[in-house]
Parts: sequence; structure tokens; C-alpha cells
Amino acid sequence: MATETPVIVDGHAGETVAQEIEAGMPQLDFSTFPNQIFWLLIALFAIYFILTRIGLPRVGGVLAERQGTITNHIAAAEELKLRAQHAEKAYDKALADARIEAGKIVAAAKADIQGDLDQAIAKADEEIAAKSAESEASINEIRKGAVAAIEEVAKETAGALVGALGGTSDQAAIDAAVQARLKG
Repeated sequence: MATETPVIVDGHAGETVAQEIEAGMPQLDFSTFPNQIFWLLIALFAIYFILTRIGLPRVGGVLAERQGTITNHIAAAEELKLRAQHAEKAYDKALADARIEAGKIVAAAKADIQGDLDQAIAKADEEIAAKSAESEASINEIRKGAVAAIEEVAKETAGALVGALGGTSDQAAIDAAVQARLKG
């Protein structure tokens, strides 16, 4: 167990301690209220002075600077937005012009190709016509040769048949009969 020893202050043992314990908290002692109020007012005035002269101007400056920065950034963003819109319009116009130019180039290329194709077709038609005329001449020549050969064979066969049947073959009469039959 702990033993309590009385405190001796100015030769009076325990009297002042007992008085202090009975008095309670010093903040609640009405006899010290004027002194506490005085120091409270001094502390409040000092805090007010420090805040109004040092703290609040700095905070106000920071807020004003921040608002200025925000305003500048918004203005810059609007300007960049307008530039972007103008650039988009210019891009769209350039794209439309490029499409028109590409259409013209395609049309010109088609016309060139069509011209070359027409020339090639005309040349091929000429070659075909020449070969066709040559072929027809060749066919006519073959026909004439065939008709002459048929006529020759018909005359010989008619002479051989007349001779086989026991008649006399008159070459002039056979030629006239073959000619009459070939004409129709």
C-alpha cells in the first residue's frame, strides 16, 4: 500500500493542499473569470489579427490565382475548340475536293481506256474483214475448182455410162447434157 505523505509548504502541512482540493478546478473559480476573459479577448484579437493580415490574404490570393488559371484554361480550351472546328471543316473540304479530283481522274482514265479499246476493236475488225475477204476469195476459188471438178467427173461418168449401156458416146452431146443439168 502506498502511504501518503503530507506536503509541507511554508511550514503549513496539508492546509494549502486541502484548500486547493476544496476549491475545485481553477477555470471554474469565479474569482479568476475577469483575468480569463481578458486573456481570452487578447488571444481572440491576436488570432483575428493574424488571420486578417496574414492568413486570409494568402488564401484569397491563392483562390484568385486559381480562378484566373481556370478562366485562362477555359478560354484556351474554347480557342482550341474553335481551331479544331475550323481544321475539321478544312479537312472535310479537302476530302471532298480530293474525291472530286479522284472522280475526274477515274473518268479521264476510263475515257483513255475506252479510246484504246475502240482503236483495238477497229483494228481487230479490219483484220477480221481482211481475213474474211481472203477466206471468201479462197472459198470461191475452191468452189470454182470443185464445180469444174464435178463437171469433169460428171462428163466422164456420163461417157462411161453411155459406153457401158452400149451406146456411142458423143462428147459434145454429153457436155451439153451435163451443162443443162448443172444449170438447173
